[in-house]
Parts: sequence; C-alpha cells; structure tokens
Amino acid sequence: MYFDTHAHYDDKKFNEERDDLLRSMNDGGVSLIINVGSSMRSSKTSIKLAEKYPFVYAAIGVHPHDAKSMTDETVPELEKLLYHKKAMAVGEIGLDYHYEFSPRDIQKVRFREQLELARYIKKPVIIHEREAPRDTLDILGDYRDLIGVFHCFSGSWETAKTILDMGWYLSFTGVITYKNARYAPEVVERMPEDRLMLETDCPYMAPEPLRGTLNSSLNLPYIAAKIAEIRGITAEEVAALTMENGKRFFGIGDSGTGIEN
Repeated sequence: MYFDTHAHYDDKKFNEERDDLLRSMNDGGVSLIINVGSSMRSSKTSIKLAEKYPFVYAAIGVHPHDAKSMTDETVPELEKLLYHKKAMAVGEIGLDYHYEFSPRDIQKVRFREQLELARYIKKPVIIHEREAPRDTLDILGDYRDLIGVFHCFSGSWETAKTILDMGWYLSFTGVITYKNARYAPEVVERMPEDRLMLETDCPYMAPEPLRGTLNSSLNLPYIAAKIAEIRGITAEEVAALTMENGKRFFGIGDSGTGIEN
C-alpha cells in the first residue's frame, strides 16, 4: 500500500470526479493521503476532506504565491485549523522566486510567521522552494528545532545534503520519471532510505507514461518503480519504507485508515 504525502484534491480540476476517485483509493493500493493546503480556502477544504475520508489527513498553510493575501488575522485562523485532530502539518509554506506572484520580502515575512506557528504548535512543516534555495535555507537556519520535508525536491546533492544534515526529509513526485530530471536521480540514489517520501502533488506532474494527464494518488506505483530502479530494490520495498517514513513524519498510527461510504 502507498502513502501520498502531498496531494491537492481540493483543486477544481477534481470537481467532477473527486468523490469517485477518492473512493477508489483503497482498491488502487493507496491507504493514506495528506491533502495539503496552499491558502486559507484550500486549508479549510483539506479539513473537510479529512473529516469525510478516514484515510485523508490535512496540512494547513499558505503557499508563497498567496503570501500577499495574508493579513494579521491569517495566522490565528491557521492556528485554529491546526488544532483539528487530523491536521498533521503546517504547509505548504516557503519561497517561490520563479513566478514571484508575491513580492520576495512579503514571502519571507509570511514564511517566518508560519514557521513560528509550527514551532508554537509543535507540528512538522512542508516546504515549497522554487529557485530560492539559499534564502530558504538561511531562514530555516533559525528554526533548527523544527522537523520538515522539502516537497517535490529537484535540487542538487549539495542542497539535499544540507537538508538531510538538518534531520529533514525529501519527497519526490512524478518528475523523477522524466528524462530531463537532472539532479533527482543522484539524490534518490545517495540519500538515506529513512528520509525518503513519495508524493504526487496531484493534479499536477503526472509521471511517465501518463505525463500531461490529470494526476492522482493512483499513479504512485510509477514513481515507486522509478525510485526502486535507481536504488536497486523492489517497488514493494519502496512502498513499505516510504509508508513507514510518512507515518513517522506526520505522526500517524495504523488506526483511522479506510474508506468511508
């Protein structure tokens, strides 16, 4: 069975098939999903999905794209959501210098505010970092007491080693299956197995041979197969170790999984 540690089933692309798709997960070999918030709206929807489906859990946070929309009331509202019994992490939060939908200075302020919240509420963090590794790691240097994961990791081994030396985790998407995946294969090969997690980031980044289609957690076997090839183990072993890693990271036991009719 697979654990999708980063999904976005609140996305409007799933509007026509969300419930049918989620009800198919158990038969498709997926037993756990973290639905990750990227705004106040999606964070609230993540909680609703977690309440409806026993195998879905939530992460609560505001993505750097939406940092400019945050106000002084946002962090207290996030805190309230994070007290829900199925809210397992703060995320996704971080810095994005590729699109810069929010100014960099505002991204940094809101990133720190949410890291402070994670510290206060004692939750792990899910980091979004795009074209901002130096600033992201500089900020995280002030929060070494936190535990976190860099989701959809595609950076160099040097960056990966810095993150791993902090005791943090790395998570990989269908990008690992792409021919132009530049650094990820080396990182997957060299990193310790107890810090590796799987994700789809669905509905985005479907793996080969499904690239360009609507992605879902049902495509995790393609990602696992590629990682297994790189590491010289079986896909079943990848599924098992990433399930264990994900449960440990998010603090999820064996109870509370299954499908609600």
